[in-house]
Amino acid sequence: MDNGKCLVSCVQAGLGYDNRAIIENFNFDVYEGDYVCVVGENGSGKSTLIKTILGLIKPVSGQVELHDTLKKGAIGYLPQQTQVQKHFPASVLEVVMSGFLNRMNGRPLFGNSEKKQALKNLDRMEILDLKNKCYGELSGGQQQRVLLARALCAAEKILVLDEPVTGLDPAAASALYGIVQDLNNEGMAIVMVTHDLKNIVNKAGKILHINEGGYFYGTVDGYMASDYSKIFV
Repeated sequence: MDNGKCLVSCVQAGLGYDNRAIIENFNFDVYEGDYVCVVGENGSGKSTLIKTILGLIKPVSGQVELHDTLKKGAIGYLPQQTQVQKHFPASVLEVVMSGFLNRMNGRPLFGNSEKKQALKNLDRMEILDLKNKCYGELSGGQQQRVLLARALCAAEKILVLDEPVTGLDPAAASALYGIVQDLNNEGMAIVMVTHDLKNIVNKAGKILHINEGGYFYGTVDGYMASDYSKIFV
């Protein structure tokens, strides 16, 4: 839906590294309440787009603008899990509260408001009872819920999710998709990188497909009628 605030706007942008664009003349907008699925082959530029949105790299050309509410790091990000992350030696609550670090404004300690919000997000993920458990001892599905609660602590209006169900069993993946759908229904914009187009296409409002320097961005119906969709058929 495009009747809310524009949170992310890319205008004739070149995205890449070291002044070399992987994607050129890229036009892409994310509005409040959007649900965007990002698909494409490995190396096509999906990770480059995420890093650009997060402010980790600058566009090679053109413009990439974030809404003022997002410019201080208020984007919830759930990265792909690594083996190191899976065995991280911290409590669930400590991991979740680390989502507030970009909002601390130099304060050395978390306040009561941050702890209350972290507990609220754990409850929202239905894992409040795990708050004192060691993160590394949890199942894959539980760990993803912890990381999603952490992302919510950082998020103002948008969540960026990078392959969030990779390595999860079908039941855990379905449950995570349900949580993300609920968040979107409440107004949170979702940008999800995924290879699981079969199970996610009916949930998305828009599809961004990046392929060999070109791209499609539009509605699901428009995507399914395009040549880009045939790559996944």
